[in-house]
Amino acid sequence: MQTINIHETKTHLSRLIDQAVKGDSFIIAKAGKPLVKVTRLDAPSAGNIRRLGFMEGQITVPDDFDRMGSEEIKLLFSDDK
Repeated sequence: MQTINIHETKTHLSRLIDQAVKGDSFIIAKAGKPLVKVTRLDAPSAGNIRRLGFMEGQITVPDDFDRMGSEEIKLLFSDDK
């Protein structure tokens, strides 16, 4: 893992962030002493992820849902006017 001093980090911050996002973490040091590790953040925490089915049991779909309005649609697209 690459160790970079603070001055160089300030000079090349954008490039270093791109590097970290790609998975290549690095350490920022001051006077040769490691201070922090910079690494990319992974997926958001589980509590913040919206999942399919979150309204299960709260909504009902009619059995004829895929046929609803079929007569009106036929009239709209038929040549018989």
